[in-house]
Amino acid sequence: MATSVYQMNKGINRSIEFKGLQAQYIWYVAFLLLGLIGVYFVLFIIGLSQYIAIMIVAIIGVVGFTKILKLSNTYGEHGLMKVMAKRSLPKVIRCKSRHVFIQLQNRNK
Repeated sequence: MATSVYQMNKGINRSIEFKGLQAQYIWYVAFLLLGLIGVYFVLFIIGLSQYIAIMIVAIIGVVGFTKILKLSNTYGEHGLMKVMAKRSLPKVIRCKSRHVFIQLQNRNK
């Protein structure tokens, strides 16, 4: 009787990671690359020298990639979404009359 050897998939339910970038930050880098291609195209159509356009796009690309990598390292997989959600919450809720609460109380009866 032969014994069977099964491979174990240890990466199930893990978020994807590429070169230190986690989850949605990979999409941000992809959009950055598409934007850089667009910027190069516009600079080339305007008539700017090819080498100057490449230098501008390279500088923007390096700065953008380092910013995205810093966000990925700082906030992790879901941290940036949590920070953005926390900013959208009101700091204070003010109610100057009890009219709303009285209506709610009458509905519950």
